[in-house]
This record gives sequence, C-alpha cells and structure tokens, in this order.
Amino acid sequence: MLNRRSLLAGSAALPVLAALDVPGAAAATPKNIVVMAKRIDDIVSFDPGEAYEFTDNEVDNNCYRKLVRPSGDGLAGDLAEKWDVSKDGLTFTFHLRSDAHFATGKPVTAEDAAFSFHRTVIMNKTPAFIITQFGFTKDNVTKLIRATDARTLVFQLPAVAATSFVLYCLSANVGCIVEKATAMAHAKNGDFGNGWLKTHTAGAGAYQLVSWSASDHVILGANPHYGAPLHEKRVIIRHVADPATQLLLLKRGGVDIARDLQADQLKSIAGSADFHSVSSGQATSMYVCMNQSVPQLQKTAVHQAIKWAIDYQAIAKNITPGTWNVDQSFLPAGLPGALTETPFRKDTAKAKKLLADAGYPNGFEITMDYISSPPYAEVAQAVQQDLAEIGIKVKLLPGEEKQVITKTRARTHQLAMLVWGSDYFDPNSNAQAFCADPDDSDNSKLKIIAWRNHFENKTLTAQAFAAAKELDTVKRVEIYHKMQQEFWKVAPMAFMLQKNAVATMRKGVTGLVIGPLPDYTRYAAIVKA
Repeated sequence: MLNRRSLLAGSAALPVLAALDVPGAAAATPKNIVVMAKRIDDIVSFDPGEAYEFTDNEVDNNCYRKLVRPSGDGLAGDLAEKWDVSKDGLTFTFHLRSDAHFATGKPVTAEDAAFSFHRTVIMNKTPAFIITQFGFTKDNVTKLIRATDARTLVFQLPAVAATSFVLYCLSANVGCIVEKATAMAHAKNGDFGNGWLKTHTAGAGAYQLVSWSASDHVILGANPHYGAPLHEKRVIIRHVADPATQLLLLKRGGVDIARDLQADQLKSIAGSADFHSVSSGQATSMYVCMNQSVPQLQKTAVHQAIKWAIDYQAIAKNITPGTWNVDQSFLPAGLPGALTETPFRKDTAKAKKLLADAGYPNGFEITMDYISSPPYAEVAQAVQQDLAEIGIKVKLLPGEEKQVITKTRARTHQLAMLVWGSDYFDPNSNAQAFCADPDDSDNSKLKIIAWRNHFENKTLTAQAFAAAKELDTVKRVEIYHKMQQEFWKVAPMAFMLQKNAVATMRKGVTGLVIGPLPDYTRYAAIVKA
C-alpha cells in the first residue's frame, strides 16, 4: 500500500486531496477522476473472505465479480454464463463465460472460483457463515466445490436448501471470485493470501485497489482488462464524516459526489440546477429491540405498547424525509417475500391501556442505547418523547456504532435502537437473524438478533429453518408472509424505518448506480461531462 507521502507526490489526485484537506478551499476535481465524499471509517479488510462492513463490501463489488448478481426481481449471470440445478436441488453446475479477465490480464477460470470458495470456508472469517451455513466445512469443501474444466464449476450442497437462497448467497460479497495465482503468490503461513488481500485486490471487476489509508481515503484505478470501456480511470473515496462538510465540498467543487447528505442538506439544494441525486431503497432497517432478560420488557403487551406509542410517520416526515421511510417488517421492502403493510401508528391511548394490562399503569424507567451520529440521535430523542407519553421514562445512552453493537452482542442492554443491513439479498438473512434462537445459551452457534435479545420463539425458529429448505418458491414466500404477521404480534422488536440511500452529484456527473445492498453499488458507468 502506498504511503501518504508517495501518494501525494506521484498521484494526479494531488489537487483533489489538497482541497479536501482544506474544506474552505475551492478546487475542481481533475479530468478522468471521480471524487466521492463518504463516511468510510468502518473499513476492516478488502479480502472478500473477510470483508463484512458496508464500505469494504461496496469497494469489493467494484473490484471483483461474482458468479451471479441480482437483476430486477431476480438473478442474472455475471461470471456465470448459465447454470443448471439438479432435480433434487443439491448440485449446481455453473458454466463460466470466456471473456472475463483479472486485472493481471489472466482469464477467470472455474479453478479460481473453486479456490475462492475453498479459502473462504477454510479461513472461516466472519462472512464465511454465508457459505458454511449450507454444510460446507474445511474437510468437505474441496470435494464438493470443484472445477471439472476451465469453464465448469460444480457446486454440490451437503444438504438440500432452497435454490434461490443458495444463489442469492453466492451473489453476496463473500461470493467474489479471487485470482488464485495472485492470492497464493502472496500467501504466508497458510493464510491463502489473506494478509495481502486485506489491503490489495485480485479481482476481475471494473477497478482495482491502488491505495487505502484508514479513515482517510480509498483510491481505485481502472482494470485495464475489464473488457468494457470506463469513462473515468480513477475513483477516489475520501472519508468525510460530517454531512455538512460533504455539502460544502460538493458546492465548492472539491468532490463530485456526496454520499451521506441528510435531510437538511438535501432540502437546502432541492431544485438547484447545479446538483441532482440518485437513490435506492436499501435492505437496511432501523429498529428498537427489547432485551427479554429485563423483567419490565418480558410481556407481549409491553412490546405492543411500545410499538403503538411511536409516531413513525412524524419521524419520517420531520427527521428523515427522503433518507429513511416508514417500514415495519423484519423483511425490508424489496427483499423477496417482504410485506409492505404498516400495521402500527401512534395511538397513545391504546399504548397506555396495553401497558396497564401488562401491570405497569404508571409505566417504568428503562435505558436505551443508540448510535450517536445523525440521524439516529434525533430519532432516539423522538422515541424517548413518544414513550414518555405512555409513562415509560427512557434514559438515553449514546455511543459509537461499534460500542452499541458490542453491548448488544454481550446482551447487556435494555432497550437499544440499532440498524441492521441484510447480509445477502434473500429473506433468510433477516428471518434467521430476527426470528431464530434455537439455543439461548451463551454457547449458541447462532448469536444474531433474536439470541442477543433472548427472544426464544419455537414457532418462528422452526419456520425460519423450514423456509430455508423449501424448494417451492411460492410455498417459501408463504412461510415468510406468515412469519412477518406473527412477528408483528409477538416479537420484542419495533421496526420503524428503512434506509433510502441517496447520492448527490454535481451537474454533469452521472452513472452511479446505488444498489439495494452496499455490495451491489456500482461505479463502472460513472461519467463526468
């Protein structure tokens, strides 16, 4: 990885970086270089077998390709030209296209694809569960996932799983295909090149990683062997945490695209001919969870009281207009099987009665952890006010996102207001996370949201596992519909909002595609006039 001094001395991005380091400066970004302002302090690794954060997943999507990718309401081939599935649903045979090349110029082969899945399962880093949940282990993966020739990959499941479930998981970031030769050339101590791939890329995507500095910048350069023309040869993503600063840079020409403008900033430039925005509803939800180890939060009537106390519409209208919309299902709109009804609204009288029925006519005191950055702080305050109206006195406990997540993973919270993004574009990602808790002990292998809140529901747990194995798509969707309806009745979670990701661009900048998940956002078509 280049250090900052060599980067500034040798890169054509010098005026861009200088302008960004001095927010008040006015400077136009150079030709053939796209500069984005974005919060990127979540990056841990660019290795697809390890990357699990929003930003590194987005970058990987532009540096790697996968066998399949979402397209409209279904899936399309990416590196796979076509695929076949056996009648028993156990064996997938992928036929790879012949015109895809890595940044080194070498063609993508089935052996590279097999290697990519092998290393993910054997390394067993955080996102590996997306593949290992099908039954793959370090002992069986090399036998079950194999290249039969240069363009044919056989992907044999150890146990039956819904076909769409498998394919959507392969379209996740962990499904990125890594060049075997490059990864192994940098391997040390049997790490499959993981140490090197944390800060480099070895993919066949439109771009390749040139430089990264934590909480500062990511620089991507064009893959010369991509096979399709790229108008912009370099993409620079700069860490700018403050939305107001992002807007200032956008106005002064220091950046071409701002990725994190909030409602106030968007309102201030609405109607301006100098800027335009693109947006996409993302499978990212904001919700309040209620830890069932806390006595006051154990009754279903309390869960319902909290759900009926919140003024969802007012929050969306006054705090998050255009950036977060009301959505009350554990499956956000856009995911297969999602219900879009919003059964809850603010009804203070009803909420008070439910609270009284639960044995708390005078309410109770409780704490709520939340992410301190905007818009979460403002939303948390609104929830606090709504709950106060029914007698629940909430003490707000702000913290950085990592702090809040760490506390909930330890199950030491009471109420917590969090954000959840689907791991892959299949309903199982959220159904399992919020509904399945087959083992509530500290030694459980499934420590996701239901477990973190001690939410044990045998019916929902069984339905989540059954749906994941259902080969009939119609029957599978029916299961998820029933689960969402039951969840509204019994779950200790109040879903409030779904993210609408917005990117704001200067006049003449077009082509950025915002995906329904961060790892589907694409830079390849960006053009600067």
